[in-house]
Amino acid sequence: MQRVDVVIPCYNYAHFLQECVESALSQAGVDVRVLILDDCSPDNTPEVGSALASRDKRVTYRRHSANKGHIATYNEGIEWAGGDLFLLLSADDYLLPGALGRSAELMRNNPDVGFTFGNALIAEPHGIITKRVDPLGNKSVPPKQVLSGPQFMRLSGANNLVPTPTAIVRTALQKQVGGYHKELPHTGDMEMWLRLASHAGVGYINESQAVYRRHSANMSLQYYGKTILPDLRQRKKAFDILFRQGADNLKKDEKLRRFLTRDLGKEALRMAGLAFNNFDVATAVAIQRFALEVSPEVRNSLPWIKLVCKQTIGPKYWYALNSIGRRVAG
Repeated sequence: MQRVDVVIPCYNYAHFLQECVESALSQAGVDVRVLILDDCSPDNTPEVGSALASRDKRVTYRRHSANKGHIATYNEGIEWAGGDLFLLLSADDYLLPGALGRSAELMRNNPDVGFTFGNALIAEPHGIITKRVDPLGNKSVPPKQVLSGPQFMRLSGANNLVPTPTAIVRTALQKQVGGYHKELPHTGDMEMWLRLASHAGVGYINESQAVYRRHSANMSLQYYGKTILPDLRQRKKAFDILFRQGADNLKKDEKLRRFLTRDLGKEALRMAGLAFNNFDVATAVAIQRFALEVSPEVRNSLPWIKLVCKQTIGPKYWYALNSIGRRVAG
């Protein structure tokens, strides 16, 4: 059996930790080893983590004497890993039965695949499942699919296509490409998947692989005020680092770089439209300037024209027109 090393970073999630660890240990068809990294949690994580480690020799518990932050904790987990496959699983998420076995089988049958990902279920803090995230959509998608690196990068574009708790990485490749960048506290995952894809193929499993818990602090709402522009700037920085430090063939791929920056520009315009709809005109203008900065050609796109029309009409009249349109459509 292939060994899968599961690193579980934990900060103040003692109440979720047992379910998370047990979801990894109960996976069939793989040899699982778990490392709990307690980043100096102020809750009872030490008691829960130590108890889990004492009950099962496959579990190791470590506690930081001071809070190091999630990037340093992730990279500590990467250094520890030594099995065939590797997974970073946040303590507030958990795996579904068969997830690791499905990923391991796909990667065993496709040595050119560097990592796999799949669908995820979204759970509210009280545990109720509200929706399923299907990154590639659910229609006409086979149960398993292998994408080339460039295919994956174009599908991903300026967004994080991968539900993080479903991402199983080949450990040797993870160590080859290195750890997470401290300059990317919010877009480190997106950059990592693109960096891995610049070196290898990507496997997709069209099944629910894990459960991701949504919190009020997650940036999961369609519109999140003043944090929109910093988030977009983080994505731009992720692309800059990717093309500077990715695989050699990626550094020379100006066509792909242009595609990704254009997609970021279009995503920025979409967010500018949301800001405008929320009567945050100043933020909409700032995001619009950012879109033009990263990709001047977005000036000729439909999202740009639509935003300019909104700005010409003004937020008050645009809202009124939208309301009338919704009533007529209804």
